[in-house]
Amino acid sequence: MCPNREESDAMPDRAPQPVDRLLPTDEARDLLTLVRDIAQREVAPRAAEEEEAGRFPRELFTLLSESGLLGLPYDSEYGGGDQPYEVYLQVLEELARARLTVALGVSVHTLATYPLAAYGTKEQHAQHLPAMLGGGLLGGYCLSEPSSGSDAASLRTRAVRDGDDWVIDGTKAWITHGGVADFYTVMARTGGEGARGISAFLVPSGAEGLGAAAPEKKMGMKGSPTAQVHFDGVRVPDARRIGEEGQGFAIALSALDGGRLGIAACAIGVAQAALDEAVGYATERRQFGRPIADFQGLRFMLADMATQIEAGRALYLTAARLRDAGRPFGRQAAMAKLHCTDTAMRVTTDAVQILGGYGYTADFPAERYMREAKVLQIVEGTNQIQRMVIARHLAGPETR
Repeated sequence: MCPNREESDAMPDRAPQPVDRLLPTDEARDLLTLVRDIAQREVAPRAAEEEEAGRFPRELFTLLSESGLLGLPYDSEYGGGDQPYEVYLQVLEELARARLTVALGVSVHTLATYPLAAYGTKEQHAQHLPAMLGGGLLGGYCLSEPSSGSDAASLRTRAVRDGDDWVIDGTKAWITHGGVADFYTVMARTGGEGARGISAFLVPSGAEGLGAAAPEKKMGMKGSPTAQVHFDGVRVPDARRIGEEGQGFAIALSALDGGRLGIAACAIGVAQAALDEAVGYATERRQFGRPIADFQGLRFMLADMATQIEAGRALYLTAARLRDAGRPFGRQAAMAKLHCTDTAMRVTTDAVQILGGYGYTADFPAERYMREAKVLQIVEGTNQIQRMVIARHLAGPETR
């Protein structure tokens, strides 16, 4: 199936070239330079080995926290970076280009922090945000359940008032950082059925009665633990309720708009890494006496891959700029998540094809990129849900 293995081993390493970016400030350019240095020096070299071993790189998240990269879009008063989403998302793309586990982890942490940052009281901000933004803590976001994924409003985890506390019982599913997070933002039912009966809580990982199942065995993203999180009489003070009672579902949807942009940026990072690999291989691999990049069929594939990536990057940045300007961006976020993750799947598949037999082996990263790209079409709302969201913006809710 594969060409001569010795030829593969002789191929030189290909360092990724910087993406030409338009950044709003010198500070943002310096930030991207720092991120690129960390990604190439600390993240990328161990990515393949650790993903194969299923090892979660907690020390990298500690490094990112110490470098100020876990709170970029939040208020510097509490340890954040005061960066616009336009810049934060490009940081995610750069990290995803090196290793998706790390970039997705930053995105999930940002998602888990958002409800408290956006809906919490000043007292809650002062008490919790410094540790969440720059104190080395890592968050998880608990919305999905075994019986409610896309239909999140039908969740069954329940929080019952007991004096000044709430007692939470139930199971959350598909939780990134399940079992390794330091805190969980949890959506639980405090009232009747439907979206209006849900409230949000900030739950510390050490709470009595909180536990995690063994991580799921996944096709890709093996270094990122995904697990069920169980709540068995977990007692949480009312001071850890985020927002008003019954506001939880609205908080969750608001958080997901920003989270979808994070996934879009991660997808473009993976796609860019796959394109880098394909271009490097095609310009080095020789057949019929010349580089295979000379053949029009491959040249056109590379051109299409690059065009799809640039279009995706422009789409997520447009949505980010709307968010930064305080304008509605939900439709554009859904479009960005849809387009960028579909692009990642197409580009990584094409990269495997360009590498031929090598692309199907673990000796080259193309097969890993392809396996990782698939999950991005599923998380933060499947791409079928994104199409429903976009259609509702265009034609209104479905009639029944």
